[in-house]
Amino acid sequence: MIEPPVGLVPTSLLGALLGLDVVSFPQAMLSRPLVAATLAGALAGSAETGLIIGATLELFALETLPIGASRYPEWGSAAVVGGTLYAMAERSETAMTAGAMCMAVLFAIATSWVGGRSMVLLRTINGRFARRSMDSLAAGSARTVVGLQLAGLFGDLLRGFLLTLAALLVTIPAQEAALARWHTDGRIARAVVVGLAAMVAGGAVWKLVHAVPRARWLFLGGLLCGLALLAFA
Repeated sequence: MIEPPVGLVPTSLLGALLGLDVVSFPQAMLSRPLVAATLAGALAGSAETGLIIGATLELFALETLPIGASRYPEWGSAAVVGGTLYAMAERSETAMTAGAMCMAVLFAIATSWVGGRSMVLLRTINGRFARRSMDSLAAGSARTVVGLQLAGLFGDLLRGFLLTLAALLVTIPAQEAALARWHTDGRIARAVVVGLAAMVAGGAVWKLVHAVPRARWLFLGGLLCGLALLAFA
């Protein structure tokens, strides 16, 4: 199995830090796919390919809003996986093939789903620890509060590390096998991926603004302006 240029452990540490940013700390938007995948691509030796896959994943991520205790995909660690896979494909001169983008997006989305489930599991574990310390919490023990906070932060960091490491161990050989057998025209396959991402993002935006007066015309006008920029820029 080909490993990331800097190794599995440093890449997994990046996934851990960005997974921590999603909810726990510091919530600085570093875990957004656009940022996280670019950082992963840079770590793997190609920030440009990381940016490309990050922009694509960002369109999918717009469909969910990480608010409170709701359940949502964990895009921080997932974007690290996607950015790393696509950057590795670029190093092997296959980034412009159809399979590279398709596989990177597919595995990143799958990782985000697993990551979301792992966050729910971690919340359950944190809740159990808190219930065991109810007497100390009721007594106002600052030491107990700090201990629970630190345990939660460490648990989230460990969760992100293990998730990223496991995902890379599974997806790197899977990508290698898929790219070795990929024969679909690259332009068509990339257009399908970007088209699906754009439709998901468009639906997410419409869901948020459809109740605004004249939203339909404003939405259509913005879409036409964007297409014009793509065509003539």
